[in-house]
Amino acid sequence: MSQDSQHGKWTMSSSEDEDDAPAPAVSKPAERPTARALADTNEGSKNMDALIRSSQKSDPIPITDIKSESSSPAISSKTIGSEARQAAHSNQHNPVKFETKVPSPAVKRKKETEESGWALSSSDDERPDEKASQTKRRSPSPKRKKVEDKRPPSPHGPSYYKEEPEEFFETSLPPENTFRFYLTKVTGIEKKYNNGALHIKEILSPLFGTLKESVQFNYCFDIPWMVQQYPPEFRDKPVMIVHGEKRESKARLIQQAQPYGHIRFCQAKLDIAFGTHHTKMMLLWYEEGFRVVILTSNLIRADWYQKTQGLWLSPLYPRLPEDSPASAGESPTYFKRDLVEYLEAYRSPELAEWIERIKEHDLSETRVYLIGSAPGRYQGADMERWGHLRLRKLLRENTRPILGEEAWPIIGQFSSIGSMGIDKTKWLAAEFQQTLATLGSAKKSSASSETTLHLVYPSVDNVRTSLEGYPAGGSLPYSIQTAQRQLWLHSYFHRWSSESSGRGHAMPHIKTYMRTSPDFTELAWFLVTSANLSKAAWGGLEKNNTQIMVRSYELGVLYLPSAFNMTKFTIQKNPFPATSSSSSFPVPIDLPPQRYSSKDQPWIWNIPYTQAPDTHGNVWVPS
Repeated sequence: MSQDSQHGKWTMSSSEDEDDAPAPAVSKPAERPTARALADTNEGSKNMDALIRSSQKSDPIPITDIKSESSSPAISSKTIGSEARQAAHSNQHNPVKFETKVPSPAVKRKKETEESGWALSSSDDERPDEKASQTKRRSPSPKRKKVEDKRPPSPHGPSYYKEEPEEFFETSLPPENTFRFYLTKVTGIEKKYNNGALHIKEILSPLFGTLKESVQFNYCFDIPWMVQQYPPEFRDKPVMIVHGEKRESKARLIQQAQPYGHIRFCQAKLDIAFGTHHTKMMLLWYEEGFRVVILTSNLIRADWYQKTQGLWLSPLYPRLPEDSPASAGESPTYFKRDLVEYLEAYRSPELAEWIERIKEHDLSETRVYLIGSAPGRYQGADMERWGHLRLRKLLRENTRPILGEEAWPIIGQFSSIGSMGIDKTKWLAAEFQQTLATLGSAKKSSASSETTLHLVYPSVDNVRTSLEGYPAGGSLPYSIQTAQRQLWLHSYFHRWSSESSGRGHAMPHIKTYMRTSPDFTELAWFLVTSANLSKAAWGGLEKNNTQIMVRSYELGVLYLPSAFNMTKFTIQKNPFPATSSSSSFPVPIDLPPQRYSSKDQPWIWNIPYTQAPDTHGNVWVPS
């Protein structure tokens, strides 16, 4: 069936739930835009419509889940990353400049084929021998070289990333933060907006402790870059990398580490198809104690440069006296127990010594709750160990109902979107919204369905006008194949806006979920996590709601007012420059959220945007 809207004509899949019978997101490359699509100079509906018509010539690629980073070939010899990031890397190093004069379709097709090196076919059914003969006839020509030489050096090429001056980094500890929630520093914004924000070099610096050993849990890695973020005095200290790579990508990751004898590996078990190791966490063992950092950034330079990212930085946990009982050092939020349980879920001998180290330290000062996801199918009491049912349990047991709570909206903000079925009742407005709307121990009420749900996801214009320009969209991998199956979702969308933190043009890779008062001045709870809007991350109920299936590893921290001796959090309106005195919560997005206008479209990474240039004068032509 098809459906028309402001976002163009979308073809809806007949499948009720793509997660039930999926093909892997990386089993086939994303379809290349056709010549017809490239010739279409209208953004939005015409562009998407052309792509959808072309994709109808063959069966659409079923996508189970698009996560923040998918398991695709490496971007480069250094970075293990996703197909979307690979497209961003390609566009950065070989940008297509915006042209104000639009040639005819035939001329445009010929020009784009010559300039980009694409072998665009007029038929999806072209036989291999015909393609081979066409490829044979195309040989490099002086004309093609001349066209490429005309391109100015890319602002997103190898020299795009500038080394930050010394004054960019803190020389003393940042102001004490009641909630220990921080944004990462962003290059290219006003200095005041980086006051109180953290860079990875600062997190790993002697400011926070004399490092003895560390563990890095993550999805994307650039090991040479990661090593350089440690200060010289800690650069040869043992590091364990916990990853989910397999086969060729695993081999590439290990090859990266060959020059570094202090690096070891722990491979996360991914027994359910299409799951990923998406958790982002640092375990830092110091001479002075122990620290945990739970964050949203990959260990690659792009994630710490001009993106909006968030993290929770634990207190420095002191070592317990010898012969302390097993229950010693626990926090009111049971963070120590839950962190150990999460690490045990890896079933990895390599993590055993770290589990013991955690048990030997005093984590009693922790005031956040841990919310993790671990791959598996869970029944009975185990259903509430992971994913959104874990969040539901904590909200049920540690919050209280609020008078008129149905008017308190829920906000979800994320950088990627998975497949959720042909309508909202399949998952989003059913089990997931019921979780997000939980307050206190009352049984499910009509309030969950009556509660407004705002979803914040960057629009095309957000990406185009960002600090990075279109390549920022490589970290926002919402695909056309997924989007065309869930047009209903787009009525929930709100633009990215973070002017209060100076990050309105720093595209979000942070993921946050929260419940606010109707006037957006108070919070019932706040969550920062690696989990995007997907069933793979949060889990989906099966077998008549008697089982939950989770595909991926995720990790986040939940802030509840009761853990801070409050009934509600007050929202801090101007979180920067950061101060130590504020007891208000520094929400990193502007409130209230701004609903998409009639001209807005959600960013979709694998279709071209050639109608208007980005902030670097380039257009987006994924291959």
